[in-house]
Amino acid sequence: MSIQNLVNLTRLDLSSNNFSGNVDVIFFSNLKQLTKLDLSYNSISLTNDNNVKSTLPESLTKIYLSGCEVKELDFLRSTKNLGFLDLSYNSIEGTNPDWAWSNWMHSLYHLNLSHNMLTNIDHFPSFFQLYTLDLRSNFLQGSLPILPSFLSLFFISNNSLRGEIPSFFCNLTSLRVLDLARNNLKGAIPQCLGNMSYELEVLDMQHNFLSGNLQTNFSVGSGLKSFNLHGNKLEGKIPKSLANCRELEVLDLGNNHLNDTFPMWLGTLPQLQVLSLRSNKLHGPIRASRMKNLFPQLQILDISCNAFTTELPTSLFHHLKAMMRIDQTMEPLSDDRYYEDSVTVVTKGMELEVVRILYLYTTMDLSNNKFEGQIPSIMGDLIALRVLNLSHNGLQGHIPKLLGNLFVVESLDLSFNQLSGEIPQQLASVTSLSFLNLSHNHLQGCIPQGPQFHTFMNNSYEDNDELRGFPVSEGCGSSRIPETNNTTRVLDEESTSEFLNDFWKAALMGYGSGLIIGLSIAYIILSARNPNWLSWIVEELEHKITMRRRKKQRGQRHHRRRNNGV
Repeated sequence: MSIQNLVNLTRLDLSSNNFSGNVDVIFFSNLKQLTKLDLSYNSISLTNDNNVKSTLPESLTKIYLSGCEVKELDFLRSTKNLGFLDLSYNSIEGTNPDWAWSNWMHSLYHLNLSHNMLTNIDHFPSFFQLYTLDLRSNFLQGSLPILPSFLSLFFISNNSLRGEIPSFFCNLTSLRVLDLARNNLKGAIPQCLGNMSYELEVLDMQHNFLSGNLQTNFSVGSGLKSFNLHGNKLEGKIPKSLANCRELEVLDLGNNHLNDTFPMWLGTLPQLQVLSLRSNKLHGPIRASRMKNLFPQLQILDISCNAFTTELPTSLFHHLKAMMRIDQTMEPLSDDRYYEDSVTVVTKGMELEVVRILYLYTTMDLSNNKFEGQIPSIMGDLIALRVLNLSHNGLQGHIPKLLGNLFVVESLDLSFNQLSGEIPQQLASVTSLSFLNLSHNHLQGCIPQGPQFHTFMNNSYEDNDELRGFPVSEGCGSSRIPETNNTTRVLDEESTSEFLNDFWKAALMGYGSGLIIGLSIAYIILSARNPNWLSWIVEELEHKITMRRRKKQRGQRHHRRRNNGV
């Protein structure tokens, strides 16, 4: 029996299959009782090529057409009761049609037009009942649109919007997610945004041209969980009112012109897991604090490319309890209660900078500063570290043997320092190590031998004139070098592949979680893209993200449908 003959059908879900070819809108015209239609994640092209233009049934309230090669919206004219519309990943050009808002202003609560070719979007009536509006990754120009007052989730990143951020955003008292990232916005950040932070959970303005002092005053009781201003031109000091954001999990102020000392007072935030202050003008020593239990949840710390001085902050390391225990869950969070059906808004955006960290990598990057003295042995207690970068400083003395306790570390960069002595044999037992850089120091003696160390090439050790052994020379008690360079290359490719597969988990995309680590939280190592310790995997990760996006989306939708019994 043909689907066209099922005249009493109310729900039709053909998503995440292998259908291909053209599907004309007229195919669904007889289904007068249909309330939900889902054709997403196929290889079809939805057309409207009849002599008499067809429309979808008026009864429809939910339509999912992600990636269906939709080019125009006329086939939706008859849908007067539409509540949920997903047209992401299509080829819709120009601007929204005149009839759309008048048709849907009393019914539509979720609209996803992301990843299309829209160049303009009209202002929305203030009484429009929209809850979610997703306009990411289009070609939108001009200024930010005036938004309906009830809006809760707003995404408009990856466009070409210009002008300043208008103060009317402060009147959107229901707003929980504000994503303005990767546009050409300029000027100061409205101070009043801090007053709306009772409801606001995600505030993302990264990669714009915002300037001036960061004077936003965050109120006591703020619900802010993710605050990302990475890659702007902000100056001045880090606002101490951030200490009022007790729910804050991610703070990324990297790549600005902030001029301050290290904000040890941020350690009082009980939920802070990611802190990036990289590439600013922060300076001076990181001083000890009399406060106890600072940074109890911190798992990613990036203060690289600043001007911090004196010795490495031993007192700070004593506080980093989350880096001292291997008890972080490695299971993805899956609480969808915040978004219900509108979870599709946040699970269909899969750019590198639109990230939800479901698998947190425990990471510390203190590179490109002016730290001196020895590497403190307490760093060996940070046993949960997966990535450690101390490169481009003035560190001296021996590499502590206790670094061999970092048995899950996968990337270790101590290059461009003044370290001396031998490489501790204990490092050879760290079988998880996939990236090692000890170059440009004053190391000497024999390079430890072991299966993992045989995967590292000469560039891991260059400019250490007194080092001996594989791969820089023969000797050190055994002249046998692993069989061929091909063997070494295979080992290196296998370990690199394993590292990338694990590291991929650290940057998993999506939003389906109650713990909102945030939209457009640029994973602090990847977003900066400067040529240091992890730049070698950026292109590979971007490729993985692109190739896995559709597969992951299909799996999420299938899982959600199965749980909902649809």
